[in-house]
Amino acid sequence: MHVAALNIDLHLPQSRSLKAKRAILRPILDGARHRFAVAAAEVSYQEQWQRAGLGVAAVASTAAHVTEVLDSVERFVWSFPEVEVVKAERRWLEDEP
Repeated sequence: MHVAALNIDLHLPQSRSLKAKRAILRPILDGARHRFAVAAAEVSYQEQWQRAGLGVAAVASTAAHVTEVLDSVERFVWSFPEVEVVKAERRWLEDEP
C-alpha cells in the first residue's frame, strides 16, 4: 500500500469574504474528490479571506498510481483561474516495520 499527501497553498486575490472564499474552494475540493477519488479538505488559513491551504490524500497499490493521481489533482487545481498556487508540496507516508 502506498499513501501520499499533497499540500497546496493558494492565494485567492478576488475573495472579499469567507463566504466568497468557500464559493471558490467548493468546486475545487468537490471536483477533486469526485474526479480522482481522493480525500480533500481545506486544512489551513480557514479564517483568512485570500489564503487557503488544501490537503489531498491518495492511497493505491503502486507508488506510480499515487503519483499519477496527485499529479492530476495538482493540474486540476492549477486549471482554476480564480486561484494562484503559491506552493505545492508532496509527502509520502513511510511504512514502519
